Amino acid sequence: MAYKLYCFAQSGNAYKPALMLELLDEPWEPVFVDFFKGEARSSEYLETVNEMGEVPVLIDGDTTLTQSAVMLDYLSSKHGQYGGTSADHRREILRWLFWDNHKLTANIATARFMMNFLPEEKRNDDVIGFLMGRAKVALKILDTHLEGRDWIVGETMTIADLSCVGYMYYTDEFLRDMTPYPNIHRWRNEIAAIPEWRHPYDLMPGHPLPKKRKK
Repeated sequence: MAYKLYCFAQSGNAYKPALMLELLDEPWEPVFVDFFKGEARSSEYLETVNEMGEVPVLIDGDTTLTQSAVMLDYLSSKHGQYGGTSADHRREILRWLFWDNHKLTANIATARFMMNFLPEEKRNDDVIGFLMGRAKVALKILDTHLEGRDWIVGETMTIADLSCVGYMYYTDEFLRDMTPYPNIHRWRNEIAAIPEWRHPYDLMPGHPLPKKRKK
């Protein structure tokens, strides 16, 4: 039975499990969520799909999962790939998953949303500047950590990499100059060189967004 993943192309959090499913060569079906028209906040979605009003949602038979880190951990445990080889290794992977969700993805995703998808009259430059300031601190931490390393944890790619790379293929939408982060640039390109890799806009439905008609 194929996995079902509620997703849309602009979601880096949805991209994380989508990319992992591709790397695992597991069959999966994308279920498009029209996020920008409010579907994730509709009564039906909240009651039947995800009470948190968020994307992604992963369904595997009778198992329904929300939160991308949980999905990555679940897929890793189920298929025996991209996980820890010891208790210490697994804790280090989890450390980076939690850091990504709190420090890296949280700031990048919110800033990118405000910069690209909010109507211009609702964009707050001060808030965007604050978020991007925090994002750049997190990017510098990751870039420094990757100095002399191929992967975030250990000698092979893990779900720590798949989590932290979630928004790194949208950088032209929030940070056009990657010069200050050469190790991130190299690392994301190494992942993109894997034959099964696909860009999020090619992997999930909903790109490009329909252009708004001029009044």
